[in-house]
Amino acid sequence: MGCSVAGLAAEERNVERGGGVDFALIGHLESWRAAADVLAVLRGSELAPLPDDEIREILPWIPPRAVCHVAVGSAGDLTGGAKARGVYIDSFIPPDRLQAAHVLENIARVRAAAACAINAGAKIVSLGGFSSILIEGNFDQLPNRHDTVFTTGNTLTVAFIVQGIKKMCAFEGRDLSDSTLLIVGATGDVGSGCARCLGPLAKRVLLSARNLERLRRLAAELRAAGVDVEIATDLTTAENSAPQFPAEAEVVICAASLASPSLLLGRAGRDAIVCDAGYPKNLSPSAQMPGAKVFFGGLGQIPGGMKFAPDLGGILNRHPFPDVVHGCLLEGMALALERRFEPFSRGRGFITPERVQAMESIAARHGIYLAPLYNADGPLQ
Repeated sequence: MGCSVAGLAAEERNVERGGGVDFALIGHLESWRAAADVLAVLRGSELAPLPDDEIREILPWIPPRAVCHVAVGSAGDLTGGAKARGVYIDSFIPPDRLQAAHVLENIARVRAAAACAINAGAKIVSLGGFSSILIEGNFDQLPNRHDTVFTTGNTLTVAFIVQGIKKMCAFEGRDLSDSTLLIVGATGDVGSGCARCLGPLAKRVLLSARNLERLRRLAAELRAAGVDVEIATDLTTAENSAPQFPAEAEVVICAASLASPSLLLGRAGRDAIVCDAGYPKNLSPSAQMPGAKVFFGGLGQIPGGMKFAPDLGGILNRHPFPDVVHGCLLEGMALALERRFEPFSRGRGFITPERVQAMESIAARHGIYLAPLYNADGPLQ
């Protein structure tokens, strides 16, 4: 185990010596398979791959660290070929430790990853996946930032979810204004942003989340804007598993902060359009939704391309298309290319249609657009 960690430390020193860091991306491994692949690259081809049981043993002991450089170029026509250099920092949160029981441990890991970004001299840092959920609305938990700013990246994530819903509705001949929209995880930063952007466009909106008081506040906000809203703290009742909502939803957004794919939708229509925007994914593999059109949301594509050193591109990008990245990480890249080093997305409740449109414009100027839609079975179009 000592040799394995020592090898990672040497690679971290190589990454840190690169200098000239515009942005940093903080992420975590969504599966043990991804963990094995990352460790194999960092240890080098001259060493045999670690057995699975040893990976599970050592991963909790690996501190957050920079694992690769990321170079990105603008593909926009009006940006003069802007370029930015960054670093990817893995928090090394074990994939089986995302539950509430490990929240303090994981916040400490995100803080340590943030310190790595600050030490690397990053001007802006994107918090990816559970990293943003852990810090959401509590940026004061991050270490002294000096000249480094942080963004959750959730505004661009919401932009890509909204674009994906509209694209799927057009593809399926679905009229959103005549549809019931269900948002699971509605009071989170991403869920509430989606509610503000899509709620006024839908015939009816169903909001589901765990916190009843937050649900009531969000519903009141939407009702003040003329939206027909219902709320529920659970999709099923404990007594008979009957759906609490009296209507089936034709369009569903799953944006709950779940530790694993465990959501069983009880109120999606037979031919519903379902966006799974979770990281990790929300929908349980055993969810039964005959005829539903499921797609993975919140993803963008940067055709200008990214280069990783060492080359973790095929590991970090586990999508069926090239140069696809989660919106939360792309937001930091887009802001770095724009030379706007500001905390654009700074916590729950600040995502509005106006800010989504502003972030879309920034991303588009650098050739960053919605990624092609796909699900577990492959591309949809």
